[in-house]
Amino acid sequence: MPGLVGIVGKYGTRYGASLRKMVKKIEISQHAKYTCSFCGKTKMKRKAVGIWNCGSCMKTVAGGAWTYKNRLP
Repeated sequence: MPGLVGIVGKYGTRYGASLRKMVKKIEISQHAKYTCSFCGKTKMKRKAVGIWNCGSCMKTVAGGAWTYKNRLP
């Protein structure tokens, strides 16, 4: 059934289900759009590892590798 595997469908049956589930969570969070802390719009997108750019106010900031704000344990 198409549409069940989501973003990790590109890996097929390789690497095991547990690892694919972990990667799925990370890839969904890194491709998501976040709220800009400057203009308040949901336009913050990841450009590269740790570099985030707002499409509205064009601010570029350093953040987390996979999410805009790092959550410390």
